[in-house]
Amino acid sequence: MSAALDLITRVRGVRGAMLVSAEDGLVVAEQLMEGIKGSAVAALAASLAGRLRRAMEASGTGRSVFWHLQAEQGALLVVPSGEESGNLLVVAVAEPDVNIGLVRLELLRAAEAGT
Repeated sequence: MSAALDLITRVRGVRGAMLVSAEDGLVVAEQLMEGIKGSAVAALAASLAGRLRRAMEASGTGRSVFWHLQAEQGALLVVPSGEESGNLLVVAVAEPDVNIGLVRLELLRAAEAGT
């Protein structure tokens, strides 16, 4: 797990990476810079992932593969991982000017590796 998180955090502009339980929002593993509240990020990611999953099922668009939440001071990037892409969330906390494509690539690699 730590190897996958390490690859994500090596991308310039990423302030942290974590694995989060999609069901209850608990942190499974994390590599975060000081000042980032991992438990709060995990709870937010799990809550939003659950709502997004239900909305996408209701709309008939299928399951999400990647999502990006942009805020004033940074971004939250998430890829579902695990059985049927729903047990774990691979999450990155990034600065506003991060290269989204590179972070997405590393998140998808971590998810495919079955982290």
